[in-house]
Amino acid sequence: MALPNLHAEAQVHHSTLPAFDAELIRLLSFTVPTMSVEELRSQQGKVLIFDTREKGEYEVSHLPGARYLGYEHFEASRLSGVPKNAKIVLYCSVGYRSEKTGERLKKMGFTQVFNLYGSIFEWVNHGFPLEKSPGRTTYEVHTYNKEWSQWVTNPKVRKVW
Repeated sequence: MALPNLHAEAQVHHSTLPAFDAELIRLLSFTVPTMSVEELRSQQGKVLIFDTREKGEYEVSHLPGARYLGYEHFEASRLSGVPKNAKIVLYCSVGYRSEKTGERLKKMGFTQVFNLYGSIFEWVNHGFPLEKSPGRTTYEVHTYNKEWSQWVTNPKVRKVW
């Protein structure tokens, strides 16, 4: 599948669902380099992971080790102490909010910012773990609303909104 009008630094990744790829191509402008869920999984512990969803979504579940950053309630102070050259991976439900937040971080001078392709939905579709709090695994994911929940296809995951 050809990706139209991609930013020069965009990488081509694919989700577990061709229809989800089509939706991501429609939603994203690829202004922030993307990272696949497999790449992130192999780099956990070596990168900083930030959740750009809202606090209630984050509290249902998040990627292990992810820190809350927010989108509507973004506060730069949550990045206090993070070096400008740190490798940062952002995610949300599907990648739209994390891409917009990535654009903001790049303007703030952060140099290694990545958007997780397919975000938390793609993460759970691969069967990768979620946590509710440090060390507390969960099989729930906040899918934003019923319409967006169609993109979570892992039958082990309970969708909430």
